[in-house]
Amino acid sequence: MNPLDQLQPTIAPPPVAWWPPAPGWWLLVVLLPLLLWGLWYLRRYLPKKKQAKQTEIQLDPLRLAALAELERLSKPYDGVPAGPWLQQLNALLKRLCRAHYPQDHSHTLSGRAWLAFLDSRCPAAGLTRYMVLVEGGYRAGCTLDDKAIAGLSQAVDTWIRKHV
Repeated sequence: MNPLDQLQPTIAPPPVAWWPPAPGWWLLVVLLPLLLWGLWYLRRYLPKKKQAKQTEIQLDPLRLAALAELERLSKPYDGVPAGPWLQQLNALLKRLCRAHYPQDHSHTLSGRAWLAFLDSRCPAAGLTRYMVLVEGGYRAGCTLDDKAIAGLSQAVDTWIRKHV
């Protein structure tokens, strides 16, 4: 006789009923909607996400027109004399200053005083580095390299956008 034959048959576990749930689940059923309602109610007190800053600030029509004119100016690449381009940049900046700062009589300034005035209105542009802006228009055969043209053009663009 085999000793395993003497063992009792296995007892099957009773079927687990899904209802009623355990006592802890009742608490969850009550607290979960309260938690969701509380979060919904408090969302107005939480700091709101700031919208992504627009890359283009709202500019007045005068600045937009000046930026469009700056884009239309033909840049003196490939050894072309830079004098006329520099004079056009100066004229554009003086017209803007006359419109925005009529009480300062900035359109009468020249040389370092002119560049200092421009820099005082927008230090971010750094136009005082470009003395060629005021002298180059009067120098015969003044030419600029591509890096200087791009830098000056970017500085004038920055000045137009950000001057106060």
